[in-house]
Amino acid sequence: TIVGLGLIGGSLGMAIRRKQLAHEVVGVSRRAATIGQAKRRGAIDRGTTSLEDGAREADVVVLATPVDLIVPLAKRAARAMRHGAIATDVGSTKGAIVRTLEGRLPNGVAFVGAHPLAGSEQRGLAAARPDLFDSSLCVITATRRTPRRALRMIRKLWQPLARRILVMDPSAHDRLLAAVSHVPHLVAFSLVNAATPRELRMVPPSFLDATRVAKSDPDLWDDILLGNHAEILRAMARFEASWRALRTTLALRDRRALARLLRRANTRRRSLNAR
Repeated sequence: TIVGLGLIGGSLGMAIRRKQLAHEVVGVSRRAATIGQAKRRGAIDRGTTSLEDGAREADVVVLATPVDLIVPLAKRAARAMRHGAIATDVGSTKGAIVRTLEGRLPNGVAFVGAHPLAGSEQRGLAAARPDLFDSSLCVITATRRTPRRALRMIRKLWQPLARRILVMDPSAHDRLLAAVSHVPHLVAFSLVNAATPRELRMVPPSFLDATRVAKSDPDLWDDILLGNHAEILRAMARFEASWRALRTTLALRDRRALARLLRRANTRRRSLNAR
């Protein structure tokens, strides 16, 4: 059962059905129209507007909602889930969610956090596609309280869908994502806000590339940023140090130091293409 039929939830349903990883994919949405659209697009076999009805017979319930809804919806769903069922999510923050849910759901219902590093600045079921996760990395979180069977099941779910699986502690996930996802989004938002209206009328492709993620939904991202604010602030401090180093070398017109910083970044970025 997939709760939330947007870009990630819809794409997950399509991918599971394409690879025949489940006997049935059930979708849960607040709107009947979305359920109908999901069925027409091949994202689900059937759907319901009742969270409890959708969760009742599921082996796995995936919360594919904004991060601020994951905890309350997981608690509601878990009360209807059968013994041995597993709840999981696809949220971009993990620490607070896992701490709140792991080991605190009804007896016999486990929670395992997950985060596929896939998606785009687009949102909604209309943007969903079955190959969204094909080249992605999926992080699955594990702690000392994570049931091994549940961890194996969620790994088994994502193994055929993602290019690579990493299992790590939720706090490690949040620390890493702050640096490579959350701060880059903030930089993109800041670049757009810093440009004047006149400058924005004549932007080159490089500006559009650098700020693509600033088109992401603010209503989703404010919850992500606030939910991981401590790690993001630490990552922002490292970014500010890097920015100050560039600013200082430019102010001093230190060509050698400037070239060294640019070459370092160039080498690091080019190495990513080989992964």
